[in-house]
Amino acid sequence: MEDEIEFIIDTAKENMDKAIEHLKKQLQNIRAGKANPAMLGSVMVEYYGAQTPLQQVANVNTPDARTISIQPFEKSLIKDIEKGIMLANLGFNPMNNGESVIINVPPLTEERRKQLTKQAKAEAEDAKIGVRNDRKSANNELKKLDISEDLLRDAENEVQELTDAHISRIDSILENKEKEIMTI
Repeated sequence: MEDEIEFIIDTAKENMDKAIEHLKKQLQNIRAGKANPAMLGSVMVEYYGAQTPLQQVANVNTPDARTISIQPFEKSLIKDIEKGIMLANLGFNPMNNGESVIINVPPLTEERRKQLTKQAKAEAEDAKIGVRNDRKSANNELKKLDISEDLLRDAENEVQELTDAHISRIDSILENKEKEIMTI
């Protein structure tokens, strides 16, 4: 019985950790004040008939805080990279100089910063919902076991402590992202 309880709790913890990792990934795509190669993480490029992530067909770097430079591995990909950036609808206007694609990242307005903060809060709320769903699943699995009420209550308390810890981690991650977005 102890092994089954431990397995259910470990599974819940693993799933809650995945929710936090997903949140971190989603928040990376939300732009803060300065240029970051991760901003182009969702860009897909047509490469020999297949949609391929930008990082697999070009070097992406930031020469300064306001510029993203994209050096394609093949010069023939420049038009496809520009098209991919436009299709990703990130609000960037790519320019090419025949050798590479350059994106000037404009400074964020106060209104845009507030929109991005709302977007970050929505992502954090989705992560919290995921953690709560993991708690519910774990508690349902625990109730299916044929164990005493004391063991069940102890296990449910442990799952609740896990949930509280993960939700507070989500809150601190969100707080850091909000500071990053609102810092000029």
